[in-house]
Amino acid sequence: MPTTKYIFTKIHLWRYKHISERQFVYVLSILVGFLAGIGTLILKSLTSLFKNILEGNLIKDFHHSLYFIFPIFGLVLVYYIKVKFIKKPIGHGISTTLYSISKKSGIIEKYKMYASLITAPITVGFGGSAGLQGPAVSTGAALGSYVSQLFRMNTKTRMLLIGCATAGAMSSMFKAPVAAIIFAVEIFSLDLAFASLVPLLLASVSAIITSYFFVENDALLGFELKDTFQIKDIFYYVLLGLGTGIASVYFSKMYFAITRFFNKFSNNLKRLIVGGLAIGVMLFFIPPLYGEGYGLINNLLHGDAKTALVDIPYNLDLDSVWMVILMLLIITIFKAIAMTTTFAAGGVGGIFIPTLVMGSSLGNVFAKILNQIGFDVSETNFTLIGMTGLMAGVLHAPLTAIFLIAEITGGYDLFVPLMLVAAISYAFTKYFISNSIYTIELAKRGELITHDKDKNVLMMMRLDKLIETNFISVEPAMLLGEMLKKAVSNSNRNIFPVVNDEEQFLGIVLLDDIRPIMFDREMYDKVTVETVMKSAPSVIFQHDSIEKVMQKFKESSAWNLPVVNNGTYVGFISKSKLLTAYRNKLIEVTS
Repeated sequence: MPTTKYIFTKIHLWRYKHISERQFVYVLSILVGFLAGIGTLILKSLTSLFKNILEGNLIKDFHHSLYFIFPIFGLVLVYYIKVKFIKKPIGHGISTTLYSISKKSGIIEKYKMYASLITAPITVGFGGSAGLQGPAVSTGAALGSYVSQLFRMNTKTRMLLIGCATAGAMSSMFKAPVAAIIFAVEIFSLDLAFASLVPLLLASVSAIITSYFFVENDALLGFELKDTFQIKDIFYYVLLGLGTGIASVYFSKMYFAITRFFNKFSNNLKRLIVGGLAIGVMLFFIPPLYGEGYGLINNLLHGDAKTALVDIPYNLDLDSVWMVILMLLIITIFKAIAMTTTFAAGGVGGIFIPTLVMGSSLGNVFAKILNQIGFDVSETNFTLIGMTGLMAGVLHAPLTAIFLIAEITGGYDLFVPLMLVAAISYAFTKYFISNSIYTIELAKRGELITHDKDKNVLMMMRLDKLIETNFISVEPAMLLGEMLKKAVSNSNRNIFPVVNDEEQFLGIVLLDDIRPIMFDREMYDKVTVETVMKSAPSVIFQHDSIEKVMQKFKESSAWNLPVVNNGTYVGFISKSKLLTAYRNKLIEVTS
C-alpha cells in the first residue's frame, strides 16, 4: 500500500511538470481559504453549542445566579485542557502569528491548528468576555503554514498563505471579503501587488463560499442601513472621533495595566483563581458583558436598547433614557476590564469583537445624549460609526474598520463619517499609544513586521546563525611569547578575544597592534596581553537585534564584533558574513 510520503512525492512531481508556480499558489490559496473557513465555522458552531446548552430551559430559572459560575467553570476546563493535553502555550492568535512570521519564517507549530479550536469555544461559550476572531486567525494561520510546508513552498509563499488564511478566517467570520483582504494587508504588512492580491482574493472568496454553503444566513451583524449621512451632523462626528480616540486609549491602557498585574502572580493557577472570581463578579452584576456581545450590538443597531439591557438583575426603569445611557456607559467602561481579565485568567479569545461591543455602546450613548439635549441625530449611524472609531484606535487598523462596518451593514453611504471618525480616532490613539495591543510587545523587542522591507529582512535573520567560534581566546596575564605560541601560530584569524578564568569578555588583541613587537624576542617575557589589549564594542546576544548589530558595525567601522551573553564571551560576528546572510535572506523572502 502506498505511503503518505510516496503519494505526496508523486503529487510534487506531477505539479512540477504540469502546473506553474503561480498557478499552484492560486490552488493552495483556495485550499487555505476553504480550511480557514471550515475552522471558523467549527469555532462559531462549538461556541453556539455550549452557549445554547448553558442557556437552555433546564437551567433558565437559575440563569442569573449561574452568570457567576459558568465563566469560572469554563476557565477551569480550559486550564485543565492546556495542562493535561496541549501542554504548550497558546498565546493570542494575531500576536503569535506575527511573531511566527517575523522570527520563524512563517513556521507555526502544528498544535495551533487545534489548540484555539478547542479552548476558545469553551472560554466564550461559558461566558468569557472575549471574541473568536483572534482564535479563528490563529487556527487559519497554522493551517496555512502547515499546507505551505506540506507542499514545500518557499518562505515568501508561506507568509502569503498565512495572509490568505487570515483573510479567509475574517471573511468567513463576518461575511466581509473585501474587509478581510484589507485586514490581512494592514495587520500582516503584506505587499498589495498583483502577485499577492489574486491569492488573497481567491482565499477570501473560497472562505465566504464555504460559510454560505454550510450556514447560509448566519450574519453576525444582521443589519441594513436606513438612515443616510447628513452634512449637518459633521461636527458631532468629529466629537465622536475624539470620544472613540479617548476610549481607545483607555481600552489599551487598561489592557496593559491588568496584564501587568496578573503577570505578578507566580503561577497560572493563582491567575485562574483571582481572574475567575473577578470575571464572575463582573458578569453577575453586569450580565451584558457575558460572552461575545453580538446580541447587545444587534439590539442597539435596531434601536432596542431595552432588550439589550434586559438581563440586568435590578429593578431599573429602562424607559428612562438617562438610565439606559448610564448602563451603556458602565458596559463601555467594564468591557475592556472583563475582556482582559478573561485573558489574564487563562482564557483563550480575541479582542476584535470586544472593541465592536464597546464602540457600539459608546456610539449609542453619544447619540442618545445629543438627542436628549435637543439635537436630532441617527442613533443607528452613531452606533455603527462608534464601532469604527474603537476598531481604528484599539487595533490601529483604520482601513479595516472603515470597510468592515461599511461591508457588513451595507453602510457605504456613511463613507464620509466612517473615514472621518476612523482617522481622528486612529491619529489620537497613535499619539498616546505607539503600537496596538497586538504588536506592542513585538515592537518593544524589535520583532514587529512592517511595510519596511529592509527592516523586515533584518528582523527575520537569526543572530545565533551568524556567530563564528573559531577564534582562539587569550588571558590578560598571558605573556607575549606564550600568546604567539599558543594563539597566533595556531590561528588563521587576526583578532583574539581576551577572557578571564570565568570566560568573561574583557577586550580584544589585534594582530596589527602586536606586529611591531612580535618578532622582538626581548619583548616575549616583558609584555603581557593586558598591556596590548583594547576595548571593543560588543553585541549583547539576548538584547541586540540584527538591525542594532548593523548600526554598531557602522559606528565602529569594525569588521568583526565580539558577542557576549550575560558578560560571557560567545564568539564573533563578521561584517562580511552578516552582509552575505542579509543578501540570502532578501532573495529568500522576495523571490
